[in-house]
Amino acid sequence: MAGKTPAGSARSDAVRNRRLLLDAAAEAFAEGGVEVSIGEIAQRAGVGKGTVFRHFVSKDELLAAIMLGMLDELIDTASGLTTADDPGAALKGFLTAGVQIFVRDRAFCEVIGRPSLQHAEVRAAIDRLCDVAEQLTARARDRGLVRPGITGTDVALLMAGVQQTAAPLLAAEPQAWRRYLDLVFDGITASTGRELPYPPPSHLSLA
Repeated sequence: MAGKTPAGSARSDAVRNRRLLLDAAAEAFAEGGVEVSIGEIAQRAGVGKGTVFRHFVSKDELLAAIMLGMLDELIDTASGLTTADDPGAALKGFLTAGVQIFVRDRAFCEVIGRPSLQHAEVRAAIDRLCDVAEQLTARARDRGLVRPGITGTDVALLMAGVQQTAAPLLAAEPQAWRRYLDLVFDGITASTGRELPYPPPSHLSLA
């Protein structure tokens, strides 16, 4: 069998290096947040800094790639729940999966407001996330399992709210977020008979 051509070998090396960089960056950002240096990421991946910049022109481009991976993970989870028999349990499962990702990856919430969030593919993924969140919420809403005014965008925003509330406790009590998740879920499922005092957001704007 003929060996790889030089061009084919170079492409294989580029694919391998990109995967190493993405894995190393995901791990580094999850542990240290967005201030982790490109040098540290390169060291973790076992490549030079120049290799990082051949694949990603800036840290924000690298963050965008990591964000896409996390968003796709959450979208896949949500999509798998849209046909669940119990819409209420499915919605809570979606909330739980989202908060777990936020808690696991410090960079997910820290990236809000950075240019990487305005990356076209990231914005499209956020729109897809809101769409599937609305599917899950609508199913629960139609069954009377959540308050009438609750939307998928509300649910997506509340995920980050749970993480931010629990953040000061997580180093010592890594499961503390579960307390606040249940408080939030009880709030959106409570039958108060009152309308919410402000209309739902028309879209998710995190800039």
